[in-house]
Amino acid sequence: MISLKALSKNPLKSLLIFSSITIAVMAIFLISSVSQGVIGMYSKMIKTDGDIIITQKGISDTFFSNVDIGLIQKIDNLEHVASSYGMIVGASPIGHIPIAGIYGTTANHFPHYKLTKGEYPKDGEVILGTNLAKQFATRSVNIGNKRFKISGIFSSGIGFEEGGVVMNIGDAGELFNRSASFILVSSTSPSKTDEIVKALSTLSSEIEVKTTQNFVKEYNQFKIIKNSSFVISTLAFAMGLMGIASVMSMIVNSRKEEFGIMRALGKSRLFIIKNLFFETLIMSTSAYIFALLISIGILEILPHIDMLQGYVNGTLSLSTAMYVLTSTIFMALLGSLIPAWIASKTDPILLINQGCA
Repeated sequence: MISLKALSKNPLKSLLIFSSITIAVMAIFLISSVSQGVIGMYSKMIKTDGDIIITQKGISDTFFSNVDIGLIQKIDNLEHVASSYGMIVGASPIGHIPIAGIYGTTANHFPHYKLTKGEYPKDGEVILGTNLAKQFATRSVNIGNKRFKISGIFSSGIGFEEGGVVMNIGDAGELFNRSASFILVSSTSPSKTDEIVKALSTLSSEIEVKTTQNFVKEYNQFKIIKNSSFVISTLAFAMGLMGIASVMSMIVNSRKEEFGIMRALGKSRLFIIKNLFFETLIMSTSAYIFALLISIGILEILPHIDMLQGYVNGTLSLSTAMYVLTSTIFMALLGSLIPAWIASKTDPILLINQGCA
């Protein structure tokens, strides 16, 4: 095939194009995927065992929310409520680890954390997530100004949790001086969720009640993460795409002598454009696939890097992959076909002379 022969004739230039496209594609894949992964982990943590979430009214971040845990008794007596549990979320130095997540919860939520060793914590005890447990060989650990016995190790499939500790909500309440960060409620039927939300809203004027689905959509921290990652990834990708277009344009301009010879031999403008089109398509598509495979490999490795403790994860969506593919091919074609079209309209003798200059 002519397109492949042309690429193999200029291996250094082809490698330059291939590398430029690969780096640009990887930039947006990794930046957007990590941000989606962070949001996905926290969303999963909230939505796993609850249809409704109760937080303190007027608080935008669950880390600062304080809800009266005594409401649980009233909640469990409501019609169509299947179960409820309270949780405190916070962060603190844990032993020699500068900062890690702390999850204090009521005993009925312990089964969410699948024990791989030991038993669920009693008062004054904690269980460590699998990622955090790799950092400790002791039987106890300092958290804040108190020492806790390590009663077990758990796995939950959520990086945030596996990089932290779980304890009784009473112990967490003493550490962070609050009753509960939020209360999660499960309904007996999805059709009864709105009815339960209305009933819960009447329990106190100091609480805000939402379905977990709506909470995730409206959570301010998620909006900040999404907006920040969108700006950073867009800038990185735009710079990469402009680089692709510039490199393609420079390489096409450097082939003016070749185009002039083709025109002198009677080849049509369409012939030149068609072959360059397939060259660019092959190069950009192969670079995209290579970047996609490397990005997937990196995203698979990230959760298993001990120093990250499972807090950095990545989720690559199909919509992102398709958007990047379309943009990559478009910019590569734009950078190559426009200068090629201009060159093909120029007198062949001039093109040969420009190429030899």
